[in-house]
Amino acid sequence: MSTHASVDVRGLSLELPLFLQNARSARSMLATFIGAAFDPPRREFRTILDDISFSIADGDRVGVLGRNGAGKSTLLRVLTGAYLPTRGRVDVVGSRQALLNISLGFNYEATIIENIYLRGTAMGLRTAQLRELVEPVLEFAELSEKAYHRLKTLSSGQRLRLGFAIATAAQHDVMIMDEWIGAGDASFIHKARDRMRGRVDGAKIVVLASHNSVLVREVCNKGLVLEAGKLRFFGDIDDAVKEYDGILRTPVAAGG
Repeated sequence: MSTHASVDVRGLSLELPLFLQNARSARSMLATFIGAAFDPPRREFRTILDDISFSIADGDRVGVLGRNGAGKSTLLRVLTGAYLPTRGRVDVVGSRQALLNISLGFNYEATIIENIYLRGTAMGLRTAQLRELVEPVLEFAELSEKAYHRLKTLSSGQRLRLGFAIATAAQHDVMIMDEWIGAGDASFIHKARDRMRGRVDGAKIVVLASHNSVLVREVCNKGLVLEAGKLRFFGDIDDAVKEYDGILRTPVAAGG
């Protein structure tokens, strides 16, 4: 881990393409096919995040709050590097780990061990680190006896356990999380929560998107409130929750 961690966002705007199809009546199957062939969808760009600036210092735990569609998950993806800003800049100092979709990127034809190496490499871990992590990952996921089985032979719960075990195998400076992740069946959830708390406590910065005001108050010292892709508030977590509660009491504008 680095000796110092920080996140600095300045003038961040993100535009993403949206593909729209002109309305047409389907008079027949043939007409539908002809219409699709000669009237392709048009591409428009929509502003998802608009001129957002904030700084997160070493030791901060930041709760990201907002209605559905406010831009929370998109902001997290920008912070992880999955999306590049259309305008502005994002500077992250320290190793970062995203717990957004812990089953993303699995190869169902590969073995469990092969998937540990694939996912670990994508996370930026070195081969030497991965060799040391294979057995702990298998043990934590309770899959040691299935190490050489293809991933597609596992149940959805087993795959979820494996994804969680890989994603949390190493401690990182900056943790970026979409909701407080539980994993697997009831017997596994307690162990997963303990590890999650350990990783959160060990991280230098945590960014957690959630609708749960009680959770963010418990975990975070600062809050960031988004509304329609704009930054409404950034500061003390109690004040952020009040701002978010006020937004929830405000009716959504027509077309919003």
